[in-house]
Order: sequence, then C-alpha cells, then structure tokens
Amino acid sequence: MRVVLVRHGQAASTWGTHDDPGLSDLGRAQAEAMADALEPLGPLPVLVSPMLRTLETAAALERRWNVAAVVEPAVGEIPKPEGDAVGGSWLRDVMNGTWADSPGFAPWRAGVIGRLAQITTDTIVVSHFVAINVAVGHALGDDRAVCFMPQNCSRTLLEIDGDRFSVIELGEQAAAQLT
Repeated sequence: MRVVLVRHGQAASTWGTHDDPGLSDLGRAQAEAMADALEPLGPLPVLVSPMLRTLETAAALERRWNVAAVVEPAVGEIPKPEGDAVGGSWLRDVMNGTWADSPGFAPWRAGVIGRLAQITTDTIVVSHFVAINVAVGHALGDDRAVCFMPQNCSRTLLEIDGDRFSVIELGEQAAAQLT
C-alpha cells in the first residue's frame, strides 16, 4: 500500500508555549495547498492525529473529498514525559539522539510503526514531525530520532507491506520547527 505522510501546517504557537495549538493563517494556506496537490489522488481514507493542528490540516482534504478523517491516536505527537506541563528541553535531547538513547519512547514508537503497518489501502496520514521521522527511520533502518526534516504540509510517500516500509519520496525539507 502507498501511504502519504503529511506533516500538519504551521501551528499558531510553538510547542513550548501552547499544548495543542491550531493552525496559523500560514498553516491554513499550507493545508489548502497540500489538499490542492493531493486532490487528484482521492478520495482516499484519511487518518489523523487527535491534535488540533492535524485536524485542521486534514479538514482541507475532508472538504474536497467529502470524507471524514479517522482520528488515530497512534499517529499522534510524541508523548511528553510525566511532569512536563508544556514543551520542554527533553524534546531537543530526544531529537538530537537515537531511539536507543530514549528507551522510554519505545512503546510510542512501536505504536506508530504498528498502526501504519496495519494500513491495507492507499491512505493519507496527517501527523507530526517526530512521528513521520519514526516511519521514515523504520523504512531506512535509521535509528536516529530525526533522519530528515519534513516541512509543514510536506508529503512523504511510503510503500508499506506489513512491517516492511520503503521510502518512495521524501517530502519537502526545511529547518526543524517544533510546532
């Protein structure tokens, strides 16, 4: 199956200042441009993280294809450690290392890979920077938490056959943004 991993549009605030921001004006424009680009492929099923910025990004596809996105927590944002109110330096530490350096995130990482492995039809998945890196890293056999830098509303195409993932095309890349 082919899966298009879409990173959400630019958020209205940053990771460290808001727990669940929606999209900025630019983010809404990015979502519309992404939907314009993907419209000819559909309608396809859409899985989406439960975070507001992904829901608002997926809404552009829902309108064009007249489909309802399925909220899937397993493709959601990397979970914050206990006691971390909003954002934190822990994320930069994770992103600068390998998954072997961060064994506490193994269940979340396995959940992302496991849920994507269950997809049985071409699907759009609207998710987050780190979760997309989990899928790409799995496909490449790369243990780094960040193996590429997906831009907001970039589209990364994977072929998935059970737990075998192959990168067909990486999405547009940019500097890391934790929004």
